[in-house]
Formats: sequence, C-alpha cells, structure tokens
Amino acid sequence: MNFMRLRESAQRLNERRAVRRTVNVLLIGIVAVAGAWLGIAIGAHVSTSVGPAQIGMSLQPSWGGQTVVDVRPLGTLRFDSHHGPLQLSLSLDGIHADIAQQLLESPRWAETLPDLIEADLQEGLKELVIRAVLFAVGGGLLTGLIVFRRWRRALWTGLGSFTAVAMVGLLSVTTFNPRSIAEPRYTGLLTGVPSLIGSAESIVSRFTEYRGQLAKLVTNVSQLYHAGTTLPVYSPDPNTLRVLHVSDIHLNPVAWNMIRSLKDQFKINMIVDTGDIADHGTKAENKFVEEIGTLGVPYVYVRGNHDSIATQRAVARQKNAIVLDGAEKTVEGLRIYGVGDPRFTPDKTVDVKSDAQVLVDLGRAHAARLAPAEDEGKPAASKPSREASPSPSSKLTGSQPNPAGSGASGDPAGKKIPVDLVAVHDPTVGRAFSGSSPLVLAGHVHERSTEMLPSGTRLMIQGSTGGAGLRGLEHDEPTPIQASVLYFDMTSHRLQAWDDVTLGGLGEQWVQIQRHVESEPGRTISPEPVPTSSPTGEGSGTESPFRR
Repeated sequence: MNFMRLRESAQRLNERRAVRRTVNVLLIGIVAVAGAWLGIAIGAHVSTSVGPAQIGMSLQPSWGGQTVVDVRPLGTLRFDSHHGPLQLSLSLDGIHADIAQQLLESPRWAETLPDLIEADLQEGLKELVIRAVLFAVGGGLLTGLIVFRRWRRALWTGLGSFTAVAMVGLLSVTTFNPRSIAEPRYTGLLTGVPSLIGSAESIVSRFTEYRGQLAKLVTNVSQLYHAGTTLPVYSPDPNTLRVLHVSDIHLNPVAWNMIRSLKDQFKINMIVDTGDIADHGTKAENKFVEEIGTLGVPYVYVRGNHDSIATQRAVARQKNAIVLDGAEKTVEGLRIYGVGDPRFTPDKTVDVKSDAQVLVDLGRAHAARLAPAEDEGKPAASKPSREASPSPSSKLTGSQPNPAGSGASGDPAGKKIPVDLVAVHDPTVGRAFSGSSPLVLAGHVHERSTEMLPSGTRLMIQGSTGGAGLRGLEHDEPTPIQASVLYFDMTSHRLQAWDDVTLGGLGEQWVQIQRHVESEPGRTISPEPVPTSSPTGEGSGTESPFRR
C-alpha cells in the first residue's frame, strides 16, 4: 500500500517536472524569437555600392515577406518575392557620379553593368545576412540575460534565436518566387508607370533581357541624379530656405504622395498652400486634411473659394499647420502675409454676388498695410500675427474690407507691416499687392505662370497640385499635377531660383522638372506706378476669377 502511494507520488512529481520543463522551453523560445526580432530591427542594415549607385539594404520584421525598392522621389516598388516574417528593403541613397560617368563613356557599358550589379548585390546581401544573424543572436542573448538573469538560459535563448533565424532564412529561400518581378505594386509617383521596368513577360521568360532592363533602369536613375548635381543648385548653401508651393489639391490623395516625395527629396523647410484643398467644403472632407499633421514641416495655408470656414478650422487643428487670413506670421525666418478668398463656391450652382473690382479692392485694402521687408542683412525677428478686419465670415460676401486703423498705412501707429511673401488664392487679389511685397503666390486658375509686375513684385501662379480633382477629366487631356520648389536666401529673404515640377495627369506617364533662376533677386520693389483698375495683367493668362 505504501509502495503504491510512493509510486503515485513519483508519477505526479515527474508530470509536474515535465510541465515545468515544457513551460520553460516555451518561455525560452518566446524570448529567443523576441530577441532575434529586436536584434534584426536594430542592426540588420548595410550601405553598399551597386554599380554607380549607393544602395541601402535592410531586413525588417514583417508579417508578410516582400521586397521593397525605394526610388524616391519617384516612389516605391513592392514585390511578393518570398514568404516569411522578414522584409527586404532597398533604397537609393545616392549616385557615384565618377563611376556613372566612366560606365556611360565605356563602349561596353551595357555588357559589363549587369554583371557588376549582380556581383555587388550578392556581396551586399551576403554582408546583410551576416549582420542579421549576428544581431539576432546578440539580441537573443541580451534579452535572455535581462529576462532570466542566468547565463545558461541566456545561452539557450541565443541558440534559439539562431535557430529561428535559420528557419526563417530557409523558409525565405524555399519560397522565393522569381516570377514576382512580373507583378510589382507601385506607390508614389510610380503609380501607373509599370513601363519603367520594361515588359513583365519578357522579364519572366528571358532573364538575360531582364538584366538588360535592370541595367537601363539603374543607368536612367543614375543619369537623373548626375544631371541634378550639375544644375545651379542652392541646396548646398546653408543660407538657403526651401519652400514647396502647392495649390488647388481638390481632395486628390495623389497630391499627398507627390508632396511627401518632394518634401523628402528636396529637403523642404516649409510648405505654402494657396487654397482649394477641399472641393465642396463639407464636414466629411475635413478628414482629408489630416495628412498635413504627418508631413513634419510647417504648412502655411490660405483659404480658397472651394474651402469653407469649417475647412479652414480643420486645417488649423492639424499639427504644423499655420492658417493666415488677414495676418502676418514669421515662419522659418520668412515673413508671410496671407489672405483667404472672400468667396465660397462649393459647386457651380452657387451665384456669388461679386465682381473683379471687389477682389481688386480687397487686395488693395490689405496691401495698404504692407511694405517690402528690408533686405540689407537684418534678421527676421518673430512678430505677433496682426489680424485685418473683416473677419473670415464677413469676407464670404465678397464685400470690401475695412482694415484696422483705416489710415493710409493700414496701421493705427502709421507703421506698415514688413513682409517677404504674400499668399492669396486668386491672382486677381494677388496683383493688387504689387509694390507691397517682393513675391506673391497664388493659384485658382489651374494653370502655372509667373509674371513680373511693373513695381518689381513677382506674381507666381501655381497649377493644380491635385490635377484639378475630378475637374481634371473634363478636358480632352487630363490636367497635370504641379508644384514648385522655391529657393530663398536666408539672409535677404529674396527668391533666388525655383524648380517647377510637373507630373502627367490621370493615365499619363511622364515627369518634368524645370529650373528657373531669378535674374535680379535683390531688385528694388517700388510702389505701383499706375493703379490697376482691371483684374487682369499683361501676360497673365488667367481666367474669370468667379469660379474654378
């Protein structure tokens, strides 16, 4: 009887030990996987030369295995190349101009470049795999030591991490799908441009031809970057301020892809939006403007005629947003004055009782308060915003404002507000600021143009960064998507040059960047010699101001 009890006790003890061992093994396995995951996320990245390009490679934990190729500012390509919890990311970090020039000058570059790229890629991937294994095992050891506080169990977690990485690597190799190159997914500016990498069928059927297509792609990108380095660029100068001018987005989400790509590629300091971010100004559209808070740079905005007061308030709630409506604000050292559009035209059924002269009078009333900021090396001190009456709600009627002070200068103390830049929506309002600011930015007409007014004020009218929204399909050819990068001298606050970026509209597959250099950035800005009674100016090319 005693023997039977002892036997039962021994069995129960063995079962408890087995359960305890199982729990310990599972716990070690979980800690090992977590440590490996953390180690790969921290250290599995390298930068290596691939032909003329400097390529960044990294492995990142991911629930769905894929390969992501980042070719900013064009966008990204994604391939379902394998299965497993690891993503391979490749990014174009730069171009070795000397190597690219040597390859382009070589008569056999088309033959040698594919082999060179293949060898460099293999070498880079080998280095990446080694780093991934080392950091995974190191992560497992460190995590095990922190969790268990015992060297023996830490060694077991390190071994578990190595086993996990080996299993993931084996899974990736066995599930590798070379046909995935035929089915890439495009984002950013590459959307709708599958022809960039050539014929998918020929790539799959003839790998040799695919290597030639890959060489052409790398060479084209190399030439693009190399050409960019030879332009009269102001970016190397630390006294250069880069401003991205956008307008008339009209709820087109493609605009955010373009803005984000240009912001990253050109290292933009701030964005100026001259209105019509919405289409009907409804509450449901306010969700669209939340992208502003994710851009990470100041976003200066003036209301357009398709933006309601609710739209303006929704923009103002976003992080980084600066709404100007009869106010001046110093942003990144640049003194900006903004005026919202006095009209609200959510659709073509709205009849706004105003005429061009009302818009001119509105602009002149605000312009009377301003003067070009001095550019003789004086620093731009931050000033509090000054509000001009009337309130935004009263402007919706299109009536003439009565600025504060109502004196000739528009300021009770007789002092004018110094500005470097004025932002408005309608060019008709913008022309009334002639002589009051070196530069006026506008939009509204969905057609880009620039005009030097007699006073020396430059009026820059932006096209539609949203391709005019659904209106872009009303014509025989889709409206192009446009934005401009403006380069300002940080000391004088004067415009030095600008890049006009144009992307083909819906269904089109082309991108153009055109550089312009300001011939007289330090020119004197004089008062308008002759008051302009007409809303149009020479060479304006603008349309009726009433509705777009």
